[in-house]
Amino acid sequence: MTTPELPGKGLWTTSVGSMPKPDYILKARSQYARKEIDRSELKELEQKATREWIEFQESIGTDVVVDGEMYRGDMVAFFAEEMPGLEIGGLVRSYGNRFYRKPIATGPVGRDKPMTVEWWEYAQSLTEKPVKGMLTGPYTICDWSFNEHYDSRRDFVLDLAKAIRDEALDLERAGAKYIQIDEPAASTRMDELDLVIEAMQIVTEPLEAHTITHICYGDFHRAYPKMLEIPVDQIDLEFANSEYGLLEEFSDHPFTKYIGLGISDVHTHEIEPVDEMVQGIRQTMKHIPPERIFVDPDCGLKTRTTEEAKEKLSNIKKAVDVVKAEL
Repeated sequence: MTTPELPGKGLWTTSVGSMPKPDYILKARSQYARKEIDRSELKELEQKATREWIEFQESIGTDVVVDGEMYRGDMVAFFAEEMPGLEIGGLVRSYGNRFYRKPIATGPVGRDKPMTVEWWEYAQSLTEKPVKGMLTGPYTICDWSFNEHYDSRRDFVLDLAKAIRDEALDLERAGAKYIQIDEPAASTRMDELDLVIEAMQIVTEPLEAHTITHICYGDFHRAYPKMLEIPVDQIDLEFANSEYGLLEEFSDHPFTKYIGLGISDVHTHEIEPVDEMVQGIRQTMKHIPPERIFVDPDCGLKTRTTEEAKEKLSNIKKAVDVVKAEL
């Protein structure tokens, strides 16, 4: 495993992917749905919000930048809207009072055009820092969709994997050095972890970029160390929300990949103190050397307010700087 050239010797800062949408984007998306503005007007505002989030990340010294996903609603529905064979169904509850439109597989699933490359290129044009390519993984798209076409979940997942692979290859050709394939559903069904691994192999096998998967809020203790078989360079995990409990597993079975170390809980309004984050990084370095650690929030920040997200990211950077000074 290698990682593209970055300053320093580890403890690089990044974010998982999504950022809070400013009020003007939420208003514009509603106006677009009511046909009060056209797609070009909405896109202009999405570009403005993307630019603002990249400027913020640069201002605090983030090492690997994300575009914030200002142009996406739900992480699965966004891809389903672009992929032949998938239709968008009705609203279902995700958690709390958050809903998404659940896709339905009504035919063979594929990909007939790039879905994220133009947005990645726009984001990368705004910064000298590397911008992550951000994709939703095939297993999660399947798990969060209805299937009215395929004889088995495996058939559905593997067709999705081929489509996501083609998107990842286009991102790599465009210049993406980091490509993240999010699989938040991967740790929810232990009996299908082999299917997650098989599908990810299809996605990542032809890639030379640094590959990442993000897994959040599942039964990690049952998934570990099996999750190390997922064929990516880096696994991004939440630690703040679980009080770093997974570190106990690393004593018995060493973590062998790069890690995305989540040190800020994205499901709370609380802004964790820098000292608390510093302690989390120190704990982790007892098990994983700093040159294999990327530091970020537990998950995407889209459920937080803009101010909360900025404070959490700022404190992450401050905590990393404290630990780097000690090293």
